[in-house]
Amino acid sequence: QVQLVESGGGLVQAGGSLRLSCAAAGRIFKVDTMGWYRQAPGKQRDLVATITYGGSITYADSVKGRFTISRDNAKNTVYLQMNSLKPEDTAVYYCNGEVWMLYDKKTYWGQGTQVTVSS
Repeated sequence: QVQLVESGGGLVQAGGSLRLSCAAAGRIFKVDTMGWYRQAPGKQRDLVATITYGGSITYADSVKGRFTISRDNAKNTVYLQMNSLKPEDTAVYYCNGEVWMLYDKKTYWGQGTQVTVSS
């Protein structure tokens, strides 16, 4: 079974920084596009950033210029460096990945990590 294991969430003051990590583990041959999403209480889950296997990146307008997504293909890991954090960034952050096991490709989700930004 494939699992995505997240770490790095926590409490930070406005203007501070956090770095999230998400590692895919299991019988994995390759992880294609990986991404980060977030969901605040009472809100829908929104895209934050995505990165393809080759390094092409997209960002939500709300985080552009403040967040940086990156990945280490050898470790099947995606990162999210979050700088200049704002209270409105408070949410549960979920990673996902398109995972090849053999000839089967499936999207997996991490279980979420809480990010809280105090004013």
